[in-house]
Amino acid sequence: MSLAMSKVDREKFLADLHVGVVSMNRVDAGPLSAPIWYIYENDLIWFTTGAQSRKGKLMQVGDRISMVVQTESAPYQYVSVEGPIVAREAVDLERDVRPMAIRYLGDKQGNGYADASSTSGSVLVKMKPEKWLTVDYSLMNA
Repeated sequence: MSLAMSKVDREKFLADLHVGVVSMNRVDAGPLSAPIWYIYENDLIWFTTGAQSRKGKLMQVGDRISMVVQTESAPYQYVSVEGPIVAREAVDLERDVRPMAIRYLGDKQGNGYADASSTSGSVLVKMKPEKWLTVDYSLMNA
């Protein structure tokens, strides 16, 4: 019995609200992994980070990164994706920060977070998932 999700299920799971953990290669050490807020839409994963942060410096267009999202309770599920960074863009408060903050914090707190935010020094990173690994333990009961 396969526990792999269908294409439709894995994309729905990735589009649902989860905190992602993104991993990127480093030359002088093991991969760097960090939690992120993200949005998956139009076959791309996007998130923002500081352009001069460790993450921001390690992620350039063409570099490959990995990300995993998971449930924290049974039946356990996860989606892991790998792919190239296809874009790095300036962050826009209304286009990028506000919808992300509302997604993760709700309307009131999300708008408060966005109103207190600055986009100075931030970069929008877009990744195109090419390789998928999924597990859905709820399929054991199906």
